[in-house]
Amino acid sequence: MLPINRKKKIIDELSIKGKVEILELVDLLGVSAMTIRRDLDELEKQKKLIRTHGGAALPQAIIGEQSYEQKLSEAHIQKKEIAQIAVGLVKDGMRILLDSGTTTLEIARLLKSRTNITVVTNDIKIAAELTDSNLEVILLGGKIQNGVGAILGSYAEQMLKNIHVDILFLGAHAVHASLGITSATFEKASIKKEMINVSEAVYLTVDAHKFGKKAFAKIAGVDSVTGIITDSTISKEVEEIYKEKSTFIKGVTK
Repeated sequence: MLPINRKKKIIDELSIKGKVEILELVDLLGVSAMTIRRDLDELEKQKKLIRTHGGAALPQAIIGEQSYEQKLSEAHIQKKEIAQIAVGLVKDGMRILLDSGTTTLEIARLLKSRTNITVVTNDIKIAAELTDSNLEVILLGGKIQNGVGAILGSYAEQMLKNIHVDILFLGAHAVHASLGITSATFEKASIKKEMINVSEAVYLTVDAHKFGKKAFAKIAGVDSVTGIITDSTISKEVEEIYKEKSTFIKGVTK
């Protein structure tokens, strides 16, 4: 196996597990411990992992909150790819719920030209994007998260308790095979749980780099969503892990 392929395999394992041991990589890749140590050292220099005693871990064990500008600049092409898949699930007459986030903002942009659809959202930027559309738009009320534009809290959750939608497009900070779908704060996790409760179908919309990671507050198990929509950069190994837990829909490499 070429060094570049071996290193990719190591990163894929980290994406799934969060941390790996040298001995398990020796068994997996069929090379010496010295070769694995050299690979880990080089990957650490590239800031792709952190060396630990006997192995390595992802540089960010727990994902924190990011500003809107940070989110907007990350994986932009992949978010557009996810949005293209998502809008294909939306039929005329549907009532859909768009969770706050930059991936769901891309979904909103693609829905702007549609009619006979109701969009409920807790994101002021999504609501603003759809202001000049022919869609019926319902913005949840409550506390606005500064720097992000998400609406959170008990008022928003109470509004959700009084509606029912056909599809929820759910965002998340991180997705882990055993720890589930997670968010940066209890407050965000709480409103996302309520969104799941009022939705007929739930599609998790996350780009490939969020898999194998974890954030502070649990939203739900991976097997509790109708399907997972992601982009074409997802590795085969990661895809196989999550296909066992939920319907998996990914973009097609162009």
